[in-house]
Amino acid sequence: MHGSDTTAAASAPRAPLVPLRYIAVGGRGPEDVVADARGRVLTGVEDGRILRLDGLADPDAVRVEVVADTGDRPLGLDLLPDGGLVVCDAERGLLRIEPGDATVRVLADEAAGEPLRFCSNVVALSDGSLCFTVSSRRYGLDQWIGDITEHSATGRLLRLAPGSGTPEVLLDGLQFANGLAASADESFLVVAETGARRLTRYRLTGPRAGSAEPFAEDLPGMPDNLWRAAPGGPIWVALAGPRVPALETLHRRAPAVRRAAARLAVRAPYRPLGTVAVLAVDDEGSVVHHLARRRSGYRMATSVCTAAGHLVLGSVWEPGIAVCAAPAPT
Repeated sequence: MHGSDTTAAASAPRAPLVPLRYIAVGGRGPEDVVADARGRVLTGVEDGRILRLDGLADPDAVRVEVVADTGDRPLGLDLLPDGGLVVCDAERGLLRIEPGDATVRVLADEAAGEPLRFCSNVVALSDGSLCFTVSSRRYGLDQWIGDITEHSATGRLLRLAPGSGTPEVLLDGLQFANGLAASADESFLVVAETGARRLTRYRLTGPRAGSAEPFAEDLPGMPDNLWRAAPGGPIWVALAGPRVPALETLHRRAPAVRRAAARLAVRAPYRPLGTVAVLAVDDEGSVVHHLARRRSGYRMATSVCTAAGHLVLGSVWEPGIAVCAAPAPT
């Protein structure tokens, strides 16, 4: 990355994240959640199904329906203006689901001469291009903790131009590139670097187009998926886990030490910590909401969106979503 316009994130006071109800979805790991204009929530689970949840405003009337099946592991999602859905699949690459018949079409399965693996999150821009992240080029989804431990900096930000089948690499060397959102005017993208506890800005337009710099640093946890309901609203950030000082100490060690630790980490049993948290940031990188709950029964929130007047959390760990109270407007 380069550029000198570093933005230090102002921090809003932390407030309680208030759970209202839990909704099982009939599958494990609803990793990303996005909401459509009717307040329905879409998510993908580990058996490949894309699900749509309707009726979230009424706990007794929630309906879960299967929209499509990617056949592998869907992660990040984004809705398209024509009703289609674009999906990052951890095994198949960047996919499109047709609105009429739920046909799954591969948009891209390689980049820079190598197979696309561990696609993570995607955002569709108004010019028809699709920007998306690859979390790691060294570890797959099933060994994600190896990349977080090694601190490999092999994440990427890519763009697929309209009509193209070959993505271009916009940014390389990212620390577990994850969630992605566009600024209100689409002049820049915000990328979550989970392994660095920061959000990074990549400029799409203007005299500094193609440059990148920190957007919000030293976050109180590890950012995962990002979500923006409308250009006028904030960017919601799911924090998949709290800050781990011992991990940050390890990241300052020699590469050989980190690689050895990663080999151990991928073989060790993993259980998420009990703190769940989300942030909302504006287009200046300032934190306008910080909601958290300790000793939460719902763990490892990897995504958050707004729907039916509530916050909805998704998790790569849980077999359902959590509906929480939305914060008061600032």
